[in-house]
Amino acid sequence: MKQTLVILTIAHSPDDDITPLLLETLTEEQLEPVSLLNGLTSEEITEKYAPRKDEKTLVVRLADGAERLLATSRIERGLQRLINQLETRGVENILLLGCGPFTALQSRSAVLMEPDRLIPPLISAIVGNHQAGIMVSADELLRQQAGKWRSLSKPASFAVANPFQSDNQALIDAGLLLLEQGADVVVLDGPGYHPSHCDLLQQLLGIPVLLSWRLLAKMAAELLA
Repeated sequence: MKQTLVILTIAHSPDDDITPLLLETLTEEQLEPVSLLNGLTSEEITEKYAPRKDEKTLVVRLADGAERLLATSRIERGLQRLINQLETRGVENILLLGCGPFTALQSRSAVLMEPDRLIPPLISAIVGNHQAGIMVSADELLRQQAGKWRSLSKPASFAVANPFQSDNQALIDAGLLLLEQGADVVVLDGPGYHPSHCDLLQQLLGIPVLLSWRLLAKMAAELLA
């Protein structure tokens, strides 16, 4: 019997992001999407996860595309409960996606794959002593980047481009900005970026362009092989 992989998110479905990359190696039967906010009404989300005074917050993109500011600590506790429930079910492999800078999530027996823990050291090993330019999808993500990429041998430069826009102009502008800032390698980091974006930028910029979620998908697939 083939192993399965649970793709755990806070809200949005990963179908258009990492699923096509995983299906390059795995089958649909091996993938199970699970979302913390799935099935909750807007009022229920507010009751359970809306921030109170002085609570740290996290921007969450809901399934309908709307963005909500939710309490980081309560989202983290909700994810931990879900992880515990999945392990009770016998799930052995969990891929955590789009879930922010959490530090306390843990599993008892399942392999818990967290992109922010796995991707930066891998990119660092690939880039070596070259300058990396990191592209993210929203301004709100920029404040998390310095700590996330501290393993790089040279401080990274950063740019923002929304991959969900109908044209690629923002992507092109961000890529040119990173090139001007001295990037030898560009990393598209986060949901929404696709191999076609890599191809476009690599042809335009003339330097290597890496898709972090493709690397993550390959690691997850190897685990289940």
